[in-house]
Amino acid sequence: MKIISYNVNGIKARLPRLIEYLTEQQPEVVCLQELKSSDETFPEADIRAAGYGAVWHGQKGFNGVAVLAKGADPVERQRGLAGAPEDEHSRYLECDVFGLTVASIYLPNGNPQPGPKFDYKLRWIERLRDRAAALLAEERPVVLAGDYNVIPHDDDVFSVRAMASDALMQPESRQGYRRLLAQGWTDAVRVRHPRGGVWTFWDYQAGAWQRDAGFRIDHLLLSPIAADRLIEAGVDKEYRGREKASDHAPTWVTLR
Repeated sequence: MKIISYNVNGIKARLPRLIEYLTEQQPEVVCLQELKSSDETFPEADIRAAGYGAVWHGQKGFNGVAVLAKGADPVERQRGLAGAPEDEHSRYLECDVFGLTVASIYLPNGNPQPGPKFDYKLRWIERLRDRAAALLAEERPVVLAGDYNVIPHDDDVFSVRAMASDALMQPESRQGYRRLLAQGWTDAVRVRHPRGGVWTFWDYQAGAWQRDAGFRIDHLLLSPIAADRLIEAGVDKEYRGREKASDHAPTWVTLR
């Protein structure tokens, strides 16, 4: 079973690339982020025509997450995270599909830092930890897939110096991610590529793609039961180089 995390950077603008990916790769489960689409304008018909059912949590012009399943309709469990009733961002969607629980996550960027956006990011990580702990307590196979906007290690970025002041690499961001892992989650890509040097994002600016100046911020975290079924994990990097592609590449895990 192939499970994908894919920040599409606008589903309407990238719909041809998404349909192309679904057609060529035929993954069983796809977690999308940064839809930039309201619930009403989500392209459900196009996705169903490609053979996928979908659940989505949209927001006009910003954020937005979805879960797609090949030949099936995911069953929604939860949208949004508890702990901040005033938070209206569409950043978390949790579904059951094919015997798994999967969550599509779009963690706040946090820039500029320091400031209120960075504070919101750190609070959001804590709220995610609370939900993750509850999922672990259920002792089920779970995949937390998404754009975490955290570069966990120095070897997850093309240049530590270039990103040193960015919210993605601040000690507090990394600590929040480490505390999440410490609950018992497995960072699938890291386990399969322990030496780093695997990027999932290349900025549109300054020829980042052409220079391979990227970093790893898209992660798939596995609960212990899911980690026992881990076969492989990686990045479908080639799709980042296609015409009018997202600035993220599809990042994936395969499970027995």
